[in-house]
Amino acid sequence: MNNTMEYKGYVGSVEFSEEDALLYGKVQGVRTLISYEGESGSSLVEDFHSAVDDYLTLCEEQGIEPEKAYKGSFNVRIAPELHKAAVIAALHKQMTLNRFVEYAIALAVDVPVVS
Repeated sequence: MNNTMEYKGYVGSVEFSEEDALLYGKVQGVRTLISYEGESGSSLVEDFHSAVDDYLTLCEEQGIEPEKAYKGSFNVRIAPELHKAAVIAALHKQMTLNRFVEYAIALAVDVPVVS
């Protein structure tokens, strides 16, 4: 079972409310709240698609650039010892720390490393 779905570059969560007997979710990685719900998997997907389409239409009507999720920049807080070890490992591999972290994450999520 997967707890996310994708549409037009946006990733949405899939949650379940036992109290309401509803599936629901929100678009991840954007500040704008884009939420949706459904009584079944297919109705949840349909409402997710509609919510994203409505958001994009609203942005177009208002002349606003839609938010893009996952721009490639984020802050990571780690223990100082791990930070130091990562810097040393990056130096040994003649890489920047950013490149080293990108490489490590790509390996962990099994995605090809892009140069």
